[in-house]
Amino acid sequence: NLTEEKQLLAMDEEKQPTGGLHFVGKKDELIKAKRCVRPVEDRDVLIIHARGRFFALDSHCYHAGGELLNGDIEEINGRLCMVCPRHKYKICVADGEGLYTATDTNENPPVKKWYSYGVKQRTHLVKEINGDVFVKLSRYPGWLESDFYQGERGKVERVKAAEAAKKKSSKS
Repeated sequence: NLTEEKQLLAMDEEKQPTGGLHFVGKKDELIKAKRCVRPVEDRDVLIIHARGRFFALDSHCYHAGGELLNGDIEEINGRLCMVCPRHKYKICVADGEGLYTATDTNENPPVKKWYSYGVKQRTHLVKEINGDVFVKLSRYPGWLESDFYQGERGKVERVKAAEAAKKKSSKS
């Protein structure tokens, strides 16, 4: 409603309540950027503009914490997916479902098909109000794999992985 929208617009970013809508940027700037990462409460959230709409998801891949900001965006079976640059895991940006291919040997001849790992990556609600874009963190019940890389232990693991990758590339 209009009163709620006015209250949201009047809120200072620091004063936004936990669990509410959080200002992440101006619509035009986010469209121009195509994707960016914003801190929202205790999470790093990737904001993506593709196919004329906004998507938001945890910015580190559920599999091993890869930075999704640097991943490719592909269409898989009509679904927009982020491809993790680290291990090429495919994640549907709309619902966080992990996708993979496997050969269906029941077909003759056997054919490769897309299958689901289930929801692995936490996605978040994006709302645009009068040119401002807001994110509301997901309250999806239960734990999702991407939650690990948003916590303190996951942050430590991301740093270790980055250092190991740096050592490996310096030896090449």
